[in-house]
Amino acid sequence: MKKPKRKRVLAIVMFLFIGFSGLNAADGVAIDSGATAWMLTSTTLVLLMIPGLAMFYGGLVRTKNVLGTIMHSFVAMGIISVLWVVVGYSMSFGKSILGGWFGWNNDYFFLKGIDTNIMEAGIPEYVFSMFQGKFAIITPALIAGAFAERVSFKAYCIFITVWSLLVYNPLCHWVWASDGFLFNLGAKGAIDFAGGTVVHISAGVSGLVAALFLGSRRGYPYQVIRPNNLVITMLGAGLLWVGWFGFNAGSSISSGLSTAQALTATQVAAAAGALSWVIIESMHQGKATALGFASGILAGLVAVTPAAGVVQPYGAFALGVIAAIVCYSAIMLKNKLGYDDSLDAFGIHGIGGITGAILLVFFIRPSWMAEAAAAAGSWTILNQLGVQAMAVAIAIAYSALMTLVIIFVLNKFVKFKSSEDDEMAGLDRAYHGERGYGMLNPN
Repeated sequence: MKKPKRKRVLAIVMFLFIGFSGLNAADGVAIDSGATAWMLTSTTLVLLMIPGLAMFYGGLVRTKNVLGTIMHSFVAMGIISVLWVVVGYSMSFGKSILGGWFGWNNDYFFLKGIDTNIMEAGIPEYVFSMFQGKFAIITPALIAGAFAERVSFKAYCIFITVWSLLVYNPLCHWVWASDGFLFNLGAKGAIDFAGGTVVHISAGVSGLVAALFLGSRRGYPYQVIRPNNLVITMLGAGLLWVGWFGFNAGSSISSGLSTAQALTATQVAAAAGALSWVIIESMHQGKATALGFASGILAGLVAVTPAAGVVQPYGAFALGVIAAIVCYSAIMLKNKLGYDDSLDAFGIHGIGGITGAILLVFFIRPSWMAEAAAAAGSWTILNQLGVQAMAVAIAIAYSALMTLVIIFVLNKFVKFKSSEDDEMAGLDRAYHGERGYGMLNPN
């Protein structure tokens, strides 16, 4: 008689242990430890992308500007992280205010009201907010590639602060918040799985506007401007590729089938883009360059970012190939037109993001289409194509207009472009009093 009683007691104890360790006391939502572990990993991987971007950009500029260029990425980690905790998360994922321009939730101010929140996906809301915060960091850092080697550091810091508040946060709210108007556009909303519209189109277009406003680097295009260290650039591209698994697969906000689908699409698109780029380059210029391979990696990754959750591997492959062709052509056109998008932020991120956001509709997996049709009743590929095109057009127009306004106003108070003396001396010496390398004449 004692053994059954002991078993019952043990069962009750185990039940209570599991219950109290797996439930949030406030709302009773179970914590999914697997999903939480993956989202913590994804958050770390996305953060890794920012030093990767710093290395990628830093290796492409002249020796005298390497530290200043790397600082553009690192200072974004500080500024945007603080902004995100204070107001950014609330503006992006709070309830719509001011006609849906952005969101607000008092509980999200300084993240003071989410201390014990467990989301429906089974992860602490702290994890989700930190994951999304990394997207907010890398987006303005991407813009810096368009005007590298000629922007005032002080003006850049002010610019990314204002840009994050007035451009990134509203776009994020429109596309990813449950009551955002692009999230609810059409039968199934605009598809942007991991940031093709929110991140890459906004950064690329804003970068182009800024580059045109500032004008070319002194001496461009007549003076040959060579990268200072392509080894660093290649290592940066590798870190970006690795980090992108968190960027895309983490955007499933789960640890399951959709995570595996997004991860696979990411790998396939990156490889297809890299190989396509070097083939195109070999046919056009007779040589397959390391920089071309790295550029192809990014083109494929950018194009698959909005599509990673809805396409099968063949679709990811197609997007990688198409993105390499389109982005390569865009850079060749830039060279003919003569505008100075220093590190091809628009040519790769802007053009690649537009390509992926629109063309993904032709590669959506049948199971997703069937679910969409069943849920919406009137869903069609043609209708979704219209939704995607409208979302892309809105993102382009809004990013371009707001960036122009921000820079125009800012330039009245703080000169956005570095002075001729500072540019000739180099960003490292002029703004940081340091040198990236121990050289007497770092040019």
